[in-house]
Amino acid sequence: MAQTDEFGDDLEDFVRRVGELRAARGLPTDEQQTLLDAALFELQHVAETLWPKYERLATQGPARASADRSELQLLRALFQRLPLPVALIEGDTVVRRMNLAATDLTGVRAGYSAGRPLAGLLRPGDRAALRSQAAAVVRGEGPRSLRVHLQQRPQEALRATLTALRPPNEPHPAVLMVLQTETVPDESGEASSGRAAGPASGHPRSAPPHLRRVAAPDLAEAAGHAAQMDLLDNMTRVLLGTPPDDPETALGAAAEVLAGHGADWVVADLVTDAGLRRAAVLGPSGEEPAGLAARIMSQDPALCPIVVDSARDGAAVLQLRPEDLDCFGRDAGGDSVLVQAGVTSLLCVPVRAPGEEGAPVLGVLSLFRSGSTPAFSMAQARAVDVVSRHVALAMRRRA
Repeated sequence: MAQTDEFGDDLEDFVRRVGELRAARGLPTDEQQTLLDAALFELQHVAETLWPKYERLATQGPARASADRSELQLLRALFQRLPLPVALIEGDTVVRRMNLAATDLTGVRAGYSAGRPLAGLLRPGDRAALRSQAAAVVRGEGPRSLRVHLQQRPQEALRATLTALRPPNEPHPAVLMVLQTETVPDESGEASSGRAAGPASGHPRSAPPHLRRVAAPDLAEAAGHAAQMDLLDNMTRVLLGTPPDDPETALGAAAEVLAGHGADWVVADLVTDAGLRRAAVLGPSGEEPAGLAARIMSQDPALCPIVVDSARDGAAVLQLRPEDLDCFGRDAGGDSVLVQAGVTSLLCVPVRAPGEEGAPVLGVLSLFRSGSTPAFSMAQARAVDVVSRHVALAMRRRA
């Protein structure tokens, strides 16, 4: 029975990883080599592991498996003493625990990360490859190493080294992952050895209590309020200049304002009697983003689950490190929009008139942030929700 359950779990994980690889195929050609390697590993896994295991189960029935309990002590000792950023994860990259160096590197608290996929901290294009390699390690195919990028620091390449550890009383091994910066050339042109991507020597924790200074007042909150007021002022000014009885123009003008206030991408969808219709797509400058903008513009918004849900339920949605890379649908070539845009956080806000019980949704504004741009905050989501009501009033304005 244990082997049957193990085979079912392995098959389910395989199907999920294949779906992630398919969703990530929209990356540029020069970034697809890692995905190709991962796909080849998956094919090898089917031929060498899944099919023989299926035949064995079909003919022989379940058998008992043994586990080596002594490695738990080794795992604990290594985890507590290593000065490198180390994380103990499952085969699907769900975090069991992270050491202090790893939390400093990723900027995520250990308590928050536990139980969440570590792949969600990476650039969207690296997530499927990490999951595939971690699954291979769990299957007993040996240690693995790959290059990854944190979504908050996409320009800094990290080398993730994965090896298996088998905790007691569990059917599957866990994965010990170590992160290090890759070897880079020094000023003389010679390659210097990779160093641990851990905390710097001047970390605040190292300062004695009597030398610690009282922190100066943080002006970030005040600056955030000022930015929200600027957004509200600009939105009001622009909407007052739009013609009446032209809801699509008002929605497009609102998208332009939001694009100038911290969103890397803005997509505006109009709700009509015939259903959803895409009204505007605004993205970064450049030939490649322009091509993606054209593909998003030609996309049917009815095939974007998060847009459909927002238009139906009338509720705003904020996602940090979106796990479902197909939640905004795919382009005509079948490639994930979120992967191609490198989305690290998204905000989907319905446009509806304020103060009316059961007021209809007139449109949906979708905002993306990508690369090293900080994720949307709850305060920013609230600000966009407020200005969306002004947009609704402008869309319903009559001559």
